[in-house]
Amino acid sequence: MLTPGETKDLMRRFEAAMNERRLDDLDAIIAPDVVRHCEATPGSVVTNLDQLKDFLRFDASVFPDNKQTFEHIVVDGDMVGLWATYEGTQEGDFGPFPATGKYAKFSFGCVFRLAEGKIAEWWVTWDNMAILRQLGHLQG
Repeated sequence: MLTPGETKDLMRRFEAAMNERRLDDLDAIIAPDVVRHCEATPGSVVTNLDQLKDFLRFDASVFPDNKQTFEHIVVDGDMVGLWATYEGTQEGDFGPFPATGKYAKFSFGCVFRLAEGKIAEWWVTWDNMAILRQLGHLQG
């Protein structure tokens, strides 16, 4: 099992790999059979590392300037709680929502499970309505 400091370092490496679009770096920190659970994106299935990379590539095609900032990382054994901020400009179509060129910034929460020193599973949630309002898809 990783120490809390090693776990926080692992999460910072994950954050950097996503923000710097270095998806090959994920091989060292994400389990090959990783599972991502997210009610906010029901059509996006992630049950392995290749699907995760595809999901992140798609996300970067819709929000090419996206950045995730991990605000709080809380470690409890092999579980990690995370509060973070996502920000980016919608330059591509997002499901039925056409590109608006508008910027959105929102907070989200995650819980991760680690296994053998890698991210093996996680649950993530955010407020889709707030995001869609910021992007101009909903009146509010």
